[in-house]
Amino acid sequence: MLTMSSFMDMVNSTLDMVTFAFEAPFARAVVFGVPIGGHLFVEGLLLVVILFLLSQKSYKPPKRPLTKKEIDELCDEWVPESLVPPTPEEVQCEPPVLESAAGPHTMINGKEVVNFASANYLGFVGHEKLLESCTSSLEKYGVGSSGPRGFYGTIDVHLDCEGRIAKFLGTPDSILYPYGLSTMFSAIPAFCKKGDIIVVDEGVHWGIQNGLYLSRSTIVYFKHNDMESLQSTLERVTFENNRAKKLRRYIVVEAIYQNSGQIARLDEIIRLKEKYRFRVLLDESNSIGVLGSFGRGLTEHYGVPVEKIDIITAAMGHALATEGGFCTGSARVIDHQRLSSSGYVFSASLPPYLASAAITAIDILEENPDLITKLKENVSVLREGLLDVHGLEVASDALSPIVFLRLKNTTGALKNDLQLLDEIADRALKEDSVFMVTSKRSTLDKCHLPVGIRLFVSAGHSKSDLLKASDSLKRVAALVLAAHN
Repeated sequence: MLTMSSFMDMVNSTLDMVTFAFEAPFARAVVFGVPIGGHLFVEGLLLVVILFLLSQKSYKPPKRPLTKKEIDELCDEWVPESLVPPTPEEVQCEPPVLESAAGPHTMINGKEVVNFASANYLGFVGHEKLLESCTSSLEKYGVGSSGPRGFYGTIDVHLDCEGRIAKFLGTPDSILYPYGLSTMFSAIPAFCKKGDIIVVDEGVHWGIQNGLYLSRSTIVYFKHNDMESLQSTLERVTFENNRAKKLRRYIVVEAIYQNSGQIARLDEIIRLKEKYRFRVLLDESNSIGVLGSFGRGLTEHYGVPVEKIDIITAAMGHALATEGGFCTGSARVIDHQRLSSSGYVFSASLPPYLASAAITAIDILEENPDLITKLKENVSVLREGLLDVHGLEVASDALSPIVFLRLKNTTGALKNDLQLLDEIADRALKEDSVFMVTSKRSTLDKCHLPVGIRLFVSAGHSKSDLLKASDSLKRVAALVLAAHN
């Protein structure tokens, strides 16, 4: 068997033989009068050969133009790559198309259905006063300036709306954004930069997730609505970064979580914020007009002074039944966004009629606080009717207008769970004319909470609407889950 040592001996012997063969005739060679050894002559010769080979051009076949037949063949064989990547099967769907306003009752495929798919919490969609406000605003301002606020997009109704929101919530100032999601996209990166640390609930919705991504900050998640997890996370982050004096640190939470229907424990969050010296950014998209005696949101619900929250954001497309969003807080917080928030600086301003609708909606809410009481009663009726639904359980908070149902026993795969829930929602729509939705998420959504069925309760729903929804879910869920067991 040939070993490495024996192989090397063979190589050395061969080299010695080659060297001897060349050294013999050139042992006494003289170059420019200087005698040299045979091995130097061989090495020099090899160097000349290598340089000669390197100087030679590589072989290239002669070029000739392609014939028409060859061009046609290449064109026939070419398959262009798709401009859009293929859509995964699990996200392909044909959503129901509304044929009327998204009020408590709406039209789908020519049939009236009870609508639990729209976050119309106070029943303001189609409200007569809101329609009058929009009409008069359209007649006066048109549909908008189509320009950013800082150039020629600011209209007096924008300033009136910002002042009305600040007065309603008890804050010094507020700022309007033209699109609900762009509020979170823009406000978070305006204050949070690369190197900052953001401690965030793992259940926040995609709008907040995207704002976190755009900020390029260090993101640390804690368990969903778990205050023990939040405290341990804050303690660890503080210990690891205690030497960074200029480091900015934030806690980001939702008042009512869109992905679970649970209510954030603001009293405990404020205690931890003050203990570990963090700032708090609170998204009140689903709590404005819902929580508190007068609908002022989570701070009123817990009796926490609003000035203890550093930044409050909210979309106006839910309880206020309009579009756009706002951020409210101190004058310094608002002024900073007017110069450095991308959604405000570079986007066309909110159409004036939507700002007018927001003002009118707040006016109606202040004049009719019983709407909040009616909403709470409706939530209670629906939750009571859903307590014994076969295979499903209510996971949302008792005061949340987002009634969230999830499977008691998961199949073990998110895709299969969603298919079961989709089948329940589809049958409820087709057989009982009850329109509800599942918590579908895009491929970019990083939320890992369990999926479920979301029912958005409205103050405009009647008791018969609520009983119809609970009876439909009981019947359909029992049939669907029994068929899959």
